[in-house]
Amino acid sequence: MPDTPHHGLSHRDLRSVLGRFATGVTVVTTGTANGPLAMTANSFTSVSLDPPLVLWCPATKSARSPHFVDASHFAIHVLADHQLDIARHFAKSGDDFSCGPFTTGPHDLPLLEDCAARLICERHAVYPGGDHHIVLGQILDAVSGDHRPLLFCDGQFT
Repeated sequence: MPDTPHHGLSHRDLRSVLGRFATGVTVVTTGTANGPLAMTANSFTSVSLDPPLVLWCPATKSARSPHFVDASHFAIHVLADHQLDIARHFAKSGDDFSCGPFTTGPHDLPLLEDCAARLICERHAVYPGGDHHIVLGQILDAVSGDHRPLLFCDGQFT
């Protein structure tokens, strides 16, 4: 994609400005016909308490994106500050779960262990969002751990 200005801001400038907002780091997992699949994402937010809804946004250009957009269920793992290697691993490879312990949960969801928090979700809706999909999930179950979360800001994990 060319770095074309939008209202005077290049994509690089806009990315720099938006990068000033610190976010948590998540790994979203789902089960597929070919086995478990994961993706690192920091585009996650709560939406509603009643009903309990969250959203996350996989990039449309990602080869893994269609699997998540079509998934009926997915798990969102809020990574703990000691899980940087897992964040980096699933940013590159989505089908290799050798980086840490996981179990299989409801709906054949791969569940990572030792996270700051984990949510089991059912797909509620999917919307187009420019170069990303907006995946809205209804929370079916949620657990919180005792670890501090891993953060991402200014293009770096912290």
